[in-house]
Amino acid sequence: MAADLPAVAASAFDRPTLEKLAPAARFTHAPRFLLLFGSLRDRSYSQLLVLEAERLLRSFGAETRVFDPRGLPMPDSAPASHEKVAELRELSSWSEGHVWCSPERHGAITGVFKSQVDWLPLEVGGMRPTQGRTLAVMQVSGGSQSFNAVNTLRLLGRWMRMITIPNQSSVAKAYDEFDEAGRMKPSPYYERLVDVMEELMKFTLLLRENVPYMTSRYSERKAGSVDVATDLAAKAIAAVPPR
Repeated sequence: MAADLPAVAASAFDRPTLEKLAPAARFTHAPRFLLLFGSLRDRSYSQLLVLEAERLLRSFGAETRVFDPRGLPMPDSAPASHEKVAELRELSSWSEGHVWCSPERHGAITGVFKSQVDWLPLEVGGMRPTQGRTLAVMQVSGGSQSFNAVNTLRLLGRWMRMITIPNQSSVAKAYDEFDEAGRMKPSPYYERLVDVMEELMKFTLLLRENVPYMTSRYSERKAGSVDVATDLAAKAIAAVPPR
């Protein structure tokens, strides 16, 4: 320990190196993604955009699940054992990355979408269900292009300790961008969607095996009187999401 760091607890201190970022083992299963949308309409453009994103992720070799928010209770109006709440939490625990898409309503995300995030707690049984997972954010608008919803989603992703990729998708006048069958028409918006899903896949492949090291924090190790090696060993056990 350097002499000029007298306030640092030596047992909890770690000097990051490139070698420490080499994962102990390589995952062999396909990357796993949970996709959330934010509208209950029969023809929901956020759902249609999510379904296009799902097709792309599957074409890249990923495994996907789309959560349907219909029937999900408002936060705090039902116990966590509620069927839809349990489903959402189980899918989040299973996943290694998320795709979030909300309509922009009154300059913000919808209550339907926010309720889904609010049901994902920061901690359950000492585990953080979303920490270290990758995240791609998207929005649909009924008018001109805006970025209010994706900006809010980025804020939420940071609060949930997720790794939000730089690229994003914002589809203006969404009613013009999908055909009668619900498929997205060829356009620069579609090309951006391909970019975003490609980037999400790359970031997930790069980071998912390193989540134990990336989420090991000095303050938490010190508070729990746990050294670096012990902390990493514990996190490595829980690194692979359940099937």
